[in-house]
Amino acid sequence: MPQPSTDAATLFEQALAGGHGHGHDHGHLGARELHALLDGLGIGLDGDRGGDAARADGVDLHVALHSTREFGMVLGAGLGGLEGELDERNFRRDRASVHAAVALTDAADFLALFKRTFAYQKLAALAQRDGTAAPDAPLLACFERLLALGRAFAPGRAEARAVLQALELNPLRCTAGALVAGAAACRVAAPQATRLARPLAKIDKLIHPRRIGLIGVSGSGMNFGRIILRNLMGGGYPKEQLLVLKPGEAEIDGVRCVEGLKALDDKLDLLIVAVAASAVYALVDEIIESDAVDAVMLIPGSMGETQASREPAAALAARINAAHARPGGGPIFLGANCLGVVSHPGAYDSWFIPLERLPKPQKKKVRDAVMLSQSGAFMITRLSQNPWLDPAYMLALGNQTDLTHGDLASYFSGLDGIKTLGIYIEGFKDLDGLHFAQAVRRAVLNGKQVVLYKSGRTAPGQGGVMGHTASVAGDLALFESVLRHAGAIVAEDFNTFDDLFYIAGTLHDKAIGGGRVGAISGAGFEAVGVADNIETDGFAMQMGALEQATIERIEAILKANKLDQLVEVRNPIDINPGADDVAHMDITEAFLDDPNIDAVVVGLDPTAPSVRALEHSKLRPGYDLSDARSTVHLMPPLVARHAKPVVGILDGGSLYDAMTARLMDGGVCCFRNCARGARALVRYVQARLYADDLKRRRPGQIEA
Repeated sequence: MPQPSTDAATLFEQALAGGHGHGHDHGHLGARELHALLDGLGIGLDGDRGGDAARADGVDLHVALHSTREFGMVLGAGLGGLEGELDERNFRRDRASVHAAVALTDAADFLALFKRTFAYQKLAALAQRDGTAAPDAPLLACFERLLALGRAFAPGRAEARAVLQALELNPLRCTAGALVAGAAACRVAAPQATRLARPLAKIDKLIHPRRIGLIGVSGSGMNFGRIILRNLMGGGYPKEQLLVLKPGEAEIDGVRCVEGLKALDDKLDLLIVAVAASAVYALVDEIIESDAVDAVMLIPGSMGETQASREPAAALAARINAAHARPGGGPIFLGANCLGVVSHPGAYDSWFIPLERLPKPQKKKVRDAVMLSQSGAFMITRLSQNPWLDPAYMLALGNQTDLTHGDLASYFSGLDGIKTLGIYIEGFKDLDGLHFAQAVRRAVLNGKQVVLYKSGRTAPGQGGVMGHTASVAGDLALFESVLRHAGAIVAEDFNTFDDLFYIAGTLHDKAIGGGRVGAISGAGFEAVGVADNIETDGFAMQMGALEQATIERIEAILKANKLDQLVEVRNPIDINPGADDVAHMDITEAFLDDPNIDAVVVGLDPTAPSVRALEHSKLRPGYDLSDARSTVHLMPPLVARHAKPVVGILDGGSLYDAMTARLMDGGVCCFRNCARGARALVRYVQARLYADDLKRRRPGQIEA
C-alpha cells in the first residue's frame, strides 16, 4: 500500500497553489497533482501496478467526496464500475451505496456504514474464500484521509482557498491489501458566500410572543387577516396583548388599531403580515429599518413560487439576510407562503383556517412534540386525521425566505420539554441540509426522536415541489442516507410518517432493552401477522423465547378461563376468541414480566364475543366499555406501570372507534392493523437502539 509522504490536505493545498507545476485547469486538478494527491491518500493508480487491479473476480468500488448543494461535503461509497451504473432503486436501502455528511462521521463510523453494502460484502466473501485478511485496515485508512481532506476543503469554510467539488475514485479495488484506483478525477471550485447566521434566540419571540401585531386585517370583510385575528382571540390569546396596524380605524373586533409601525409605543414580539404579496416588499424594508419587531410571519403566497416572482423574492431574501449583520441581528422572518403557527405553550393560533374547520382538543396529558412543515396543508390533514399526534407547536415554513428547516430544527433540538419532532420537507436552501442534519444529530444526542418525510420522490413529484416552494428537491437516495445516518427516522409515505410520528411520541418514555418481541392475539392470523412484519431494511426483531415460569403462568391463566385445552403456549400465541378482556391483560402482563421479552404487541380482538368492545351491547347490556373489566379501564394502568413498550391492535371497523379512542386517550399506543403496528414498532426500536449507539460513540463533530 502506498505510504503518504505528507497528508492529502497539504498536497491538495499545494496543487491549488500550482506547487507541483500544473495546478488545476478549468476546475479539474492536473494529472501530476492528482497523482500526488492519491499518493497522499495512500491509493495507487492501476497503471502504476501493471494492471493488477483488473482481476476478473475483483470487486469494483466507487468511493467519492462530493460537495453537495444541500449537505455540503458528503463521503459516499458503494458499488463501482459497471455495477455502479445500475439504478439504486433495484436494491434495498443501503445496499448499493451509503452516504454521510463529513461533519457527522469518522473513519470507523463510516466503515461500519459501508459494511452494509453489497460491495463490502463481496470483498469480505472474496477474502474469506482466498484465506486473506478482510479489507478493513486499508479502507479505514482511506476513509480517515478522505474525511480529513473533505473537512479542510468543504464549502462554507471562509479560510479555504477553494472548495473540493468532487473527488471520484471509480473503479477502486483492494488488491493484495492495497487500494488501487482504475480511474480518478478531481474537480475544484471557488468558495461561495454563505448566508449570515440568523439570530435563532428570537424564535422564542415567534412561538411565545407577549405582544402580537397584525397587518392586513379587513375592517368589513372576512379576509385571511380577519380570520387570523378571530383565531387568536378564539384560541385564548389575551385581546389586550393584540394590536392591529390599520390606518383610519380605532378598533376591529374589540382590538385596538394603530396607524402603522411608526405609531407603535413599544417593540412587538411578533408581527403577522397578511397583506397582498405586492405590498410585502416595501413593508419588509420598513420593518427592517424601523427595528420595531423581533419576529415576522409572512402569510402571503406568490413570492417565489412563480417564474415572475422568483427574482424579486430572491432580492427580498438577500435584503433580509443582510439585515442579520446589524446589531441585534435584525428581525427573523417565517414564510413567505406560510399557513402560520399554532403554539399551545404560547397560547396562540395564527392559522388562517377557521377554528370550526379544525378542532384541536388536547389528546395528550402533556404536549411534547413539534411539527415543522413547508406545506401548511400537510399539517392540517395530518392533525385532522390523527388528533393524537397533538404537537405543542406547529409551524409552517413556506418558502424559507429567512428561517429554514435547519434553523427551526436547531432551535427545537435543544428546547426543554420537546421529545419528538415531525418534519415535512420539500427542499433545502443551500447548505441548510447540513445545518438540518447537524440539528437532527443534536436532537438525538439530547434524547429526542426526529421523524421526517421528504416529498418529490419521483420526477413528477419534484415538479410539484418546484412549483410550490421554488426549492430544489435534491437526490432522494443521498438525502435519505445522510439523514438516517444523522439519526432521523425517514418515512417512505404519509401513512408511515403518521405511524412513526405517533409511535415515537407515545413510546418515548419507554425503555428499549433490545429487539425481542412478544405477540398475543385471539386471532391466529394476527399473531402470525405480527411475526411476519418485524423485519425492515437492515434490522429485524426476533420472537422472544418465553421462560418456563412464564409458560406455566400463562397456562394457569388459560386454565382459569377454560381455554387450556384449546391453546398451546408459545410466542406468537393465539389465545382463542374465547379469551375476554381480563385474560388478554393477564397474558400481556405475563409477557411483559418475562426477561426475554423487550416489547409486546397484543391484538385486542374487538370483534370477539368475549371482549367488552362496544359502547352499548344490545345482547348483553352492561357488557361494554362502561364495564370496569373492559380493556379501556384495565389497559392504561397496565401500560403505565411497565417500562417496556406495549402496542395494542384493534383490527375492526367504525363500531370500535370509541374503544380505540378511549385507549389512545389513556396513553395506550394503538394501531388498527397488525402489520402497520408491527412495522412501526420495528422501525422505532431500530431508531432507539441506533440513538443509544450514537450517544455511546459520538462520531463526527456534534455535541448535544
